[in-house]
Amino acid sequence: MKIAVPTEIKPREGRVALIPDAVSMLVKQGHEVYIQSQAGVQSGYTDAEYQQQGAGILPDARAVYETGELIVKVKEPVEPELSLLTAEHILFSYLHLAALPELTQRLCDIGLKAIGFETVEKARGQLPLLAPMSDIAGRLSIQIGTHLLHSSMGGKGILLGGVPAAPRGKVVILGAGMAGGNAASLAASLGAEVIVFDRNRDKMAAMRALGHNVTALYPHPSSILEHIKTADLLIGAVLVVGEKTPHLVSEAEVRQMQPGSVIIDISVDQGGCIETTHPTSYNHPTFIKYGVIHFGVTNMPGAVPRTASQSLSASLIPYLIQLADAPQQLSGPLLKGVNIDAGEIVHPALK
Repeated sequence: MKIAVPTEIKPREGRVALIPDAVSMLVKQGHEVYIQSQAGVQSGYTDAEYQQQGAGILPDARAVYETGELIVKVKEPVEPELSLLTAEHILFSYLHLAALPELTQRLCDIGLKAIGFETVEKARGQLPLLAPMSDIAGRLSIQIGTHLLHSSMGGKGILLGGVPAAPRGKVVILGAGMAGGNAASLAASLGAEVIVFDRNRDKMAAMRALGHNVTALYPHPSSILEHIKTADLLIGAVLVVGEKTPHLVSEAEVRQMQPGSVIIDISVDQGGCIETTHPTSYNHPTFIKYGVIHFGVTNMPGAVPRTASQSLSASLIPYLIQLADAPQQLSGPLLKGVNIDAGEIVHPALK
């Protein structure tokens, strides 16, 4: 199969779907791999490195889409990429269509097969292609949050871990999955007071085990409100596979947060779990509402493209080989990942 990887064009998106070592594995399986020129540069990979592993280098996006049968990219297609897709393509990328009805309709109109990384699901509910980026986004939420809390950024001017004679900062995290769990781990290691909400008792137990400065609670609305009133940093990390994320924090509740506190909604690409958040980009990552700094970048891992590309590519390879070897005989996790097929919505959550 002809596998083609375009350059990502969302603002400051430096990730690439396949690193050169992954290309080598696909070529050894008998597939042809084509990379748009400079697609890997922001992740630290040159065209020459891809060529050494057997990839063909194409000059522009049009050549990529005209050559490729299987289009593998990181983020969902936007204009002008949509105009280059045809019914003969298989699109394999992060899609997050539950929050993007217009894109969903456009892909249906094109008539292709679209498989979302985030909906490839194992038997026990594991999400092997979402997990590596959730891991990174969770860690980034704390790194970014600590920076936004600086007074120079409009924040409260506090150090999350505190120091002798100054209290610890308070981090409240909604969701203890891959993203929320990694956020909690990093926040705890910095010495912050960490409150994590989740419905799953096993996840709550895992959060408590992170340290004496971590408390895990069931997400009763009254309990969430009690803690976000005094939160310095609020992290939204709720996920319902393939579906739009429900709001756990209302606009009225955000009004009760302290000025200079920070909200980072990792789930914003699925609609967000905090009512006042909306999608932003790294060109303009934040906005202020009711005195609270909001960060809503939908491609958070794009800020660390080398790490993210290596992690994603490693997780992607076994599924990509399976897909390229037998695109008409999908089964297991890949079959669950199909969002749209021949112009029809097939994923139950999107229906």
